[in-house]
Amino acid sequence: MKATVKWIGDELFLGTSQSGHSIVLDANGGALAPSPLENVLISLGSCSCVDVVSILKKARQQISDCKVEISATRVTSVPKLFSDIHLNFVISGTDISDSHAKRAVSLSADKYCSVALMLNGKVTITHDYQIVAE
Repeated sequence: MKATVKWIGDELFLGTSQSGHSIVLDANGGALAPSPLENVLISLGSCSCVDVVSILKKARQQISDCKVEISATRVTSVPKLFSDIHLNFVISGTDISDSHAKRAVSLSADKYCSVALMLNGKVTITHDYQIVAE
């Protein structure tokens, strides 16, 4: 897998993936686009959400929506790395089994989410979930 990042002016950078998709990143605290660290959180959330949806669909759960609310804490010293990240999954649908939801979230966090697994050694990642019945 490859990617490129090109400076496009001020503190803006254009990242382009091997598949040809692009994202603008803003090193100025996210003033005009997501900052690189905000993008890490978005990547973690999307990676995890993909897993949870896939696992629940394979378990024949009737999900209509899944989102993950992510909160993070950074250390105060430079570099200001993440110390803790919490993911709260909000899973909506009809007759969703609590045990299936719990299993899907745990499998994503502990086995399948590549982004979470890469961060695990340096960052404490926690998760929970809630089911919204429709």
